[in-house]
Amino acid sequence: MCVENTPPPSNRLTRRGVLAGAAALAGTSAVLAGTAPAASASSAARHGSPGRGGDLVVEGGRLLDPATGEVTEDAVVVIAGGVVRAAGSRGRVGRVPAGVPVLRAHGQWILPGLVDAHIHLNTAAEARDAVLKGATSARSGSTNFYQDIAVRELARQAPEQAPRLRAAGVFVTPDLGDTILADPELAPLARLRDGVRSADALRRVVEVNLARGADTIKTRVNERAGLPEQDPLVQVYDHEQLSTIVAAARRRGKGVLCHSYSEKGCHDAVTAGIRSLEHGAFVGERTLHEMRRRGTYFTPTLTAIAGLAESSDPVLAERGRTYLPVLKRAVLAAHELGVPLAAGTDSSGGTVDPIGREVELMHAAGLSALDAIRTATTGAAKLLGFDSTAGRLARGFAGDVLVVDGDPLADLGVLSRPARVVRAGFAIPAAA
Repeated sequence: MCVENTPPPSNRLTRRGVLAGAAALAGTSAVLAGTAPAASASSAARHGSPGRGGDLVVEGGRLLDPATGEVTEDAVVVIAGGVVRAAGSRGRVGRVPAGVPVLRAHGQWILPGLVDAHIHLNTAAEARDAVLKGATSARSGSTNFYQDIAVRELARQAPEQAPRLRAAGVFVTPDLGDTILADPELAPLARLRDGVRSADALRRVVEVNLARGADTIKTRVNERAGLPEQDPLVQVYDHEQLSTIVAAARRRGKGVLCHSYSEKGCHDAVTAGIRSLEHGAFVGERTLHEMRRRGTYFTPTLTAIAGLAESSDPVLAERGRTYLPVLKRAVLAAHELGVPLAAGTDSSGGTVDPIGREVELMHAAGLSALDAIRTATTGAAKLLGFDSTAGRLARGFAGDVLVVDGDPLADLGVLSRPARVVRAGFAIPAAA
């Protein structure tokens, strides 16, 4: 069936049925209703504008700047309206505003909130859990029914409830399954015998995603590693199909992240022009050189592959044990070549893994502690287009802070156990 004669979907984000349904599925409507006591957030929700951040002073700890590696003793971070107004040594910052809440971090370390560049957030509870575990910014790896777009709006209206998010909408994949119900504009694709494979069908899914407000497009070149009945080395889209997806996204100024495993699949995806390669266990040297040349990011999701090794399913467990050392070698090779790396957990299925664990695995792959931290701060922030907002605690950056009970340069494990998390100037109790 051809879909090229179907008019393009409306690009208005006011399709209330679709977006209200996404919000209900994600549970964000109830959360926003529950934030009414916060005057600024409720007012913003009524008027459709972003919620104002909080005012806070974090003082007394050691401040790490991932961009420079500089450590500042007895540091002070002043946040007003959710934005850093000053950060540095007490003597340099000078007087702090009177009457502003103070978070004392004496004997602790202060870092910018971390960035999870590949996470699946389907509910408000998952979004809040991600923040509690240190991810104050994130990029969605897709959802089934546009829940990530609702979560992104939740983060704008009530930032303490969700990470700042780049939403990917629904997956551009051959078999949409129940995702065909995510939007009436996808209904014509239900009659395609071979699934979403033709150029028209591929463009259609991209167009619907972008019309619904997706910030980026997610697709695949290989089957899934997390399903025992699939072979992640089998290729499902070829170079021409991937190029069609990339071109459709680029027409609206958007990039593409691509689920990949085999070397040929990785090479086809990179040369088709994707923005970031996801998983990429068997990416080869020629493709890594191409990635460096093009500035393509590598998001290896080591946490997800390590998780396979712990599966009760023998096929998945063996897959994880086999893939993890290969992927670690690929990560180190990419780093040594200068391929930009971004940390992502690939958390899904209701469980949110701490992004700090991915940083530990980056270090285990051979990166220095500081370089591993950069994959979840400055590196991931740049990939997401948040490089002037997230990844550092400097004037004009977001007031997203991680307070940890130890030196992360000596023990990266502290990143997975934050003592306190601050999101847009709101201090939040850390996860137990």
